Amino acid sequence: MASSSETQSNGQTSKKLHGRAFWESLGSPRLILAPMVDQSEFAWRMLTRSFMSSSEKADLLSYTPMFHSRLFNESDKYRNTHFQPTRGCLVNVPGNKLKVGENETPLLDGRHDLDRPLFVQFCANDPDQLLSAAKQVEHYCDAVDLNLGCPQGIAKKGKYGAFLQEDQDLIVRLIRRLHNSLSIPVTAKMRILEDDSKTLEYAQRLSSAGASIITVHGRQRHQKGHYTGLADWSTIRHLRANIPAETVLFANGNILQHADIDRCLAFTGADGVMSAEGNLTNPAIFASPPPPGSCDGEYWRGRSGQEGWRVDAVIRRYFDILYRYALEVEPPVRKPLALPTDTAESVAHLIPEEAPRLAGEEEPPRKKQKKGKEKEKREKMERVMSPNLIPIQPHLFNILRHLVAKHTDIRDRLARVRSCDLAEFENVLLMVEYAVWKGMREYEDTPEVFSNGNDAATELDGEATNPREEPKDEENISSAHSKPTPLPFWVCQSYVRPLPEEAIRKGAVQLSKKEIKKQAAQKPQDKVAEDEQWASLVSKSVAGEKRSGEALEGGVEFDDRSGLARGGERVFG
Repeated sequence: MASSSETQSNGQTSKKLHGRAFWESLGSPRLILAPMVDQSEFAWRMLTRSFMSSSEKADLLSYTPMFHSRLFNESDKYRNTHFQPTRGCLVNVPGNKLKVGENETPLLDGRHDLDRPLFVQFCANDPDQLLSAAKQVEHYCDAVDLNLGCPQGIAKKGKYGAFLQEDQDLIVRLIRRLHNSLSIPVTAKMRILEDDSKTLEYAQRLSSAGASIITVHGRQRHQKGHYTGLADWSTIRHLRANIPAETVLFANGNILQHADIDRCLAFTGADGVMSAEGNLTNPAIFASPPPPGSCDGEYWRGRSGQEGWRVDAVIRRYFDILYRYALEVEPPVRKPLALPTDTAESVAHLIPEEAPRLAGEEEPPRKKQKKGKEKEKREKMERVMSPNLIPIQPHLFNILRHLVAKHTDIRDRLARVRSCDLAEFENVLLMVEYAVWKGMREYEDTPEVFSNGNDAATELDGEATNPREEPKDEENISSAHSKPTPLPFWVCQSYVRPLPEEAIRKGAVQLSKKEIKKQAAQKPQDKVAEDEQWASLVSKSVAGEKRSGEALEGGVEFDDRSGLARGGERVFG
């Protein structure tokens, strides 16, 4: 595919960069903030950047949340509550007579001084609808991305996301329509298929249709929820080696901590690495740790190499961004973050008057306040119209996942907060700051409780997150294979999902009758195959044969694709 093409924009012919030339024009970013439905909005993108140095910020490319192309076209309310690049109307909206440059005071999304480079992602199954939606955003972003990876039931019902992969002719038409009609490039995000050859053919069709950048999530469509499992980096590596070098490739999957980024780049050969869930639980995942002595109070360093950003400090940053940009007011003046050396009296202000003091203690029922209909309607509209205020609660639950597992009173208080009620979220923050101070105080006063990761706060879903044995072939693993060093609950950290077999063993997943019958029928065959494999290994061992290129441990053969034993046993945790 050529590195540039001729496009028509406002009656004038201009050259549009394509593929690697386009990516290089953006500064060749390697750190990619994923598109996440309702959770990669402007404020979250700003929070992610706030932890990064100037050079790291220049290496970051962000995506908007996924937008529904049909709703984006048909509903003013949907469009205005999801994408806010200017204070006026979006240009190119059907029936809108505004032209580019008229009444376009920048607001938030896609601001050149704050929010670039930025890709806008749509889901779609109609080329005309997709093009119409893309035309409305092409002046406020650097590229338009087509979602081909959403595995959720609503995507199946609406026939978009990963449920388009059986109709690749339609996908080609969607991409080609944008490629031929937009003044900016088109990109795509896909999932892998059941084997490498089919996945390669799929990716090659996206590239040939005009996709400048392809992001590959190394999981198949059925891998979601408790069945998420591990992403397959080997397939991503296979794609990088076989699709044209002109097409830029981003890898997605198994990025749970900062060190995973370089591991993934080295193993897959991808041009960039995208993080979604890892970023939600730790928005500083793309940033290197600050040097000792900087970020006093915000960044915690403990014994045995434990370190990370304090959750209360992260939430403070997040709220300050909301005040400044979403509400356009100055943030409240706050006292310095509590330190473990502070006395109980000096942190008494962290306990809100109305906050429940004990887990399970009920609050008195709230009295319904009477409001004028117009005032109530206006306040409701103000809440609904801000795409940066709506996701506050889910963001806090992600950041505080480990903390609320221990402090259930905070979990219950947070669950009761109404959407966009920032004043009540401030009360939750006070409770979080108190829990953090108390935890750090205990850490200093009773170090034996926290030794070897034995603190109950490091446990989640009933399983302690103690580090497991590191695999020998470190370049082919991520932290999804071996759990990271345990961190106390007051530090931002990843959530390591149990593998499907672990979820089944714990009872988190209930197999259907059909699946139970299938497993029962398969067991005798698996037993025979396992016995034959074991007999072969023993025979070769006795004969003194050496097997080159395959790692053996305890007589079990490793699968370098996923880090699992070939018999299905989980080796690295």
